[in-house]
Amino acid sequence: MANAQQTQTPAHPGVLEDVRGWFPPLDQVLFTWFLDRQRTKGVRGDLLELGAYLGKSAILLGRHLGDGERFTVCDLFGSEAPDGANRAETAKSYASLTRQAFERNYLSFHDTLPRVIEAPSSVISTEVDPGSCRFVHIDASHLYEHVRDDIAAARELLRPDGIVVLDDFRSEHTPGVSVAVWEAVLNGGLRPVCLSTQKLYGTWGDPELLQEELIDLLTERADCGLSVQSAAGHRLVRARAQGMKPPPFPHSRHYMEPAPRPAAAAPARRSSRARRLAADLLPPIVARAVRRRLRAAS
Repeated sequence: MANAQQTQTPAHPGVLEDVRGWFPPLDQVLFTWFLDRQRTKGVRGDLLELGAYLGKSAILLGRHLGDGERFTVCDLFGSEAPDGANRAETAKSYASLTRQAFERNYLSFHDTLPRVIEAPSSVISTEVDPGSCRFVHIDASHLYEHVRDDIAAARELLRPDGIVVLDDFRSEHTPGVSVAVWEAVLNGGLRPVCLSTQKLYGTWGDPELLQEELIDLLTERADCGLSVQSAAGHRLVRARAQGMKPPPFPHSRHYMEPAPRPAAAAPARRSSRARRLAADLLPPIVARAVRRRLRAAS
């Protein structure tokens, strides 16, 4: 998660954009496309998010949960981190984070919570079955060792054709994430599908068909810039938003329609005064003509 300043979350969010967090429209579009494609192709499996903050991306993920599938969220939620460096990071960036705020936001949009694990992400391999997931979002620690282990866990927990999304892979303040992500690409078999401004979407399966379909989709959008490069034997599809708006998303149960704008006040009627002035100041024949015109206009 970025260390950007955010506005205060409303007590009860009415729309997804009310939820505090770093989940740009481009990534909302890409999450939705990958998850919708999996459903269309009949790909089944569980969903997993490591690092939830206040639930913005989790709320979107939960909307794509199929019957019989499980959604697991793992986050410290303000609990004590397992080591000194991680404790310092948590205290600096997420001191106000609480599990209650996450649950409040999530239940504003969904009837039931996901399975919530309040623990460091290092426990996830003992909590989720190997090969059970079709989509994993990693947005927990920014420290190299933790991100490296989170990526290794994702590989173990994903189906062979599953998608992993890695946040902050090229942010200025997260060099440890960058090292861990590109190490996985160069040495760990991870194959990039596409890159957004802050997330890398990858698979340990074959990305070629995914990339072709995604390129076709993004090429048709006027609100998305697209470039394709090659590096170290990998095709890198880069997407960037250009005035993009988030995809449609259902309102929360607390949504209230904006109050209608008050109608403009009708102009004051001045015909009576005009008649009096006509009678006082104009010759009778002209005054009668003025009164007739005022009656016709009223």
